[in-house]
Amino acid sequence: MTSDDVTDLLTEAYIDELETVMNYLTNAIVLDGVHAEEVKASLEADVDEELEHARLLGNRLKQLDRSPPGSESFEASQSSLQPPEDTTDVESVIDGVLEAEEDALETYRSLLEAAEDANDPITEDVAVTILADEEAHRTQFRGFKKEFPRD
Repeated sequence: MTSDDVTDLLTEAYIDELETVMNYLTNAIVLDGVHAEEVKASLEADVDEELEHARLLGNRLKQLDRSPPGSESFEASQSSLQPPEDTTDVESVIDGVLEAEEDALETYRSLLEAAEDANDPITEDVAVTILADEEAHRTQFRGFKKEFPRD
């Protein structure tokens, strides 16, 4: 059997992934301007990957005889990923993605540690798989940040 820490972290990560899907999708739709196109394309691709993360987490919760939460359990927390008022403010979205990725990395490192402590190698595998994806996202958006025009 697995620990409550593991299922709590799986639940937290599931909710976070779905919030990320909403914010990435919205920003991919609303951003405008010359510098927006590559970021928008990346966000669009990441929507599918983040949704797959939510599926993995939800399925793991089900395997552990827990139910993934519904929308009433949702409390938004990604204020830095809200669509910018100025739809050409691509840099603020890049910064929001970097913050969200750092938060995700912290969550998945905690999940990996909790799963190791609970002797739950299946959840460890889920955490490692998603952790690798999140690190790749962070690396890509660090690159966008480096290439963003300076005033």
